[in-house]
Amino acid sequence: MKGLWQIAFGVACGMLAAGLILLVAQQPRGQAIPLLPPPTPAPLMVHVAGAVVSPGVYRLPPDSRVQQAIDAAGGSTANADLQTINLAAPVSDGSYLWVPSQIIATKAITIAVRERTPTAALTSSDGLQRVNINTASQEELESLPGIGPALAKQIIAYRTVNGPFKSIEDILDVPGIGPKTFEKIKDLITV
Repeated sequence: MKGLWQIAFGVACGMLAAGLILLVAQQPRGQAIPLLPPPTPAPLMVHVAGAVVSPGVYRLPPDSRVQQAIDAAGGSTANADLQTINLAAPVSDGSYLWVPSQIIATKAITIAVRERTPTAALTSSDGLQRVNINTASQEELESLPGIGPALAKQIIAYRTVNGPFKSIEDILDVPGIGPKTFEKIKDLITV
């Protein structure tokens, strides 16, 4: 009897294996699902202005850099100040890229020198000596608490591009100067 059960078990296993082989080898039924290609990233639209040959709005490929945006605008002019911008920075869709001019920087320095008192530090009626943030040199700005070489350059670059500060609170518009730094210097600056 034991031999008969072994034969029956072997036949059952063989039929199960044959059924699995037929199932796997069978052609699929129904329609194949068409796969769409992955979406192509949309091009970037960037406004390039300042010291470039042809200022305007340009379409750039995704993952473009500032240098590519300047090249799309015909390149920089001879008087462009490319040392003040990061040419390797990525650009994003809808961004505005200003290429500064050395002429603007020279004009601003000339105006500041012409308007400058013998020193940018002015003594007020309360006896405190204040630094004029519109005319101060980098060294004079660095004499303020919390203002190092990098922030002093930022202040000078900001006033060169945007014109003189109208109030001392306008210094908060300079990247890198926040409320804490302003609190340290507000009694030591003037416009």
